Amino acid sequence: MITAGLSLAKAALLACLALGLTSCAEKPPVTGGVAPFYRHLDRQDAAVDAQAAAEILSAYRRNHGLAPLTLDPALSAAAQASASAAARADKPASADALKARLAGSGVRSPGANLSAGYRTLAEAFSGWRESPQHNRVLLQRSATRFGIATAYAPGSKYRVYWALVVAAD
Repeated sequence: MITAGLSLAKAALLACLALGLTSCAEKPPVTGGVAPFYRHLDRQDAAVDAQAAAEILSAYRRNHGLAPLTLDPALSAAAQASASAAARADKPASADALKARLAGSGVRSPGANLSAGYRTLAEAFSGWRESPQHNRVLLQRSATRFGIATAYAPGSKYRVYWALVVAAD
């Protein structure tokens, strides 16, 4: 929660610093008065900002001595298909099934975080970071590229479904 007198940009900076993400120390880009990290995605026309995700994921990996991730259109399409299917079914999908499909199509060392209920990129990233299973995907040593997507399910108790896919080159 932001207190009176604390701007969104300052709040974003403080959050990045609290997470130990020094590369966020520059002023985050703000569109429509809200930094992409905090933009609510629980509406039909919303989409996760993949560049903001690349920055935060790569900064987190660098802080752990790992290479940054680059956005991959094919992995983004796979993430979108997974998030959309989960939203249509109104239940989180199986990361193991997604990883098996990706591996079967030739993707090297796939990893996946599938979740639901997070309204912002900040919430999703924090949740993944705090979950040992999801954090392993964030810090997968072989990963060099990623795709990320959300899907909105207005009648669902979760409302927003997430898919993050990582893979090696």
